[in-house]
Amino acid sequence: MSPTAPDLIRAEFDLCRQIPSLMDLRTAVRGNDWDTVEAYFDFLDDEEERAVAAHLVSDDLSSSERFLERAVADHGSPLARTLLAARYINVGWAIRSSYTAEHVSREQFQEFHAWLRRAERLLIGVCADEPAYALAWMYRLTTARGLELGASEVRRRYDRLAEHHPHHIQAQLLLLQQLCPKWGGRWEDTFGFARECMAAAPAGSHAGRLVAQAHLERWLDDSDDGPGDYLRATEVRDDILAAADRSVRHPGYRPGFHWVGDHNDFAGALSLGGHYREAAPYFRTLGDKATEYPWGYWGDQEVQFLKHRRRAMAKG
Repeated sequence: MSPTAPDLIRAEFDLCRQIPSLMDLRTAVRGNDWDTVEAYFDFLDDEEERAVAAHLVSDDLSSSERFLERAVADHGSPLARTLLAARYINVGWAIRSSYTAEHVSREQFQEFHAWLRRAERLLIGVCADEPAYALAWMYRLTTARGLELGASEVRRRYDRLAEHHPHHIQAQLLLLQQLCPKWGGRWEDTFGFARECMAAAPAGSHAGRLVAQAHLERWLDDSDDGPGDYLRATEVRDDILAAADRSVRHPGYRPGFHWVGDHNDFAGALSLGGHYREAAPYFRTLGDKATEYPWGYWGDQEVQFLKHRRRAMAKG
C-alpha cells in the first residue's frame, strides 16, 4: 500500500520509524553502550538534531535512567549529565501529569518539583563548565517553567542559548509555551515572539511552525467546552499558509530531524480549522507519520490523525 493512500488505517508515532538512523541510538541505550551513545551525539553537528536525539533517550526510553546515572558516575561528561537531567525532568513531569494546575495535587507538585530540582542542579553544573552547551540551556527552559521561576528567568535562559544558537527551534518552541496565557503570558507576546523568530531565521527554516503552534494554542484556549471556531477564520488560515510558505513550502527548506513535527503542526492547524484542501499537501508529505500533538488535544491521537488525514485527502 502506498503511504499516501486515502484508506491508510494506521498512524506511525514511533520516532525511530520516522527517522530510521535513531534506531542505532535506541539500540545503544538499551544495550547500556555509552561509547556508542556518545559517538552518535558527536556525529550530529546540528544542535536541533541533537535535541531530537536527546528527546528519544530521555522520553522514549523509560529504562534509560539507571544507565544514565552510571554514565554520569563513570564519565561525568556534559552530555551524560544533560541526558540524565532530561530524564529526571520527564520523570517529574509524568508525576505532575498534563492536567492544569487545579487538577494536580499538592503531593504531585512536591514530587514534580523535587525531580526538577535534581535536574536543575545537574544542568547548572553543565552550563558553568560549558556556557555555550545548547542542550543544557534548552532543558533549563523547561525546569524554569516547571519550577515557576517566571517568564523573565525563562527568557534570560533562552537569550543565553540564543547568543550561540540563534535559531534553535526546540528552544523556541519551549519559550513559546512559557509566553502563552496558560503559563502566565499574553497572546501579544506569544504571537510576537513567533513572528520575530520566523522573520529573523533564514527562509526555509523550521521557524514557521511557531506561528502554526501559536494559532493552535490560541484555538485550544478557546476550546474548553469542545473544539472552537478560532482556526476556521480566513485570516488565521492565511497567516498559517504564509508561515508555511516561509518554511516547509519554501525551496530552501531542509527537513532534518524536525520535518515530521513541522508538517504535523501545519496539517493540524489547517485541518482542525476545517481547511482540508489546504492541509492535504502536508498530510501527503507525512504519509503515516504522526506526532502526539496536536492530534492528542482532542481524544485519541491516532483516531484524530487518521480522521483529519482522510478528510483532507478526500478534498485535496
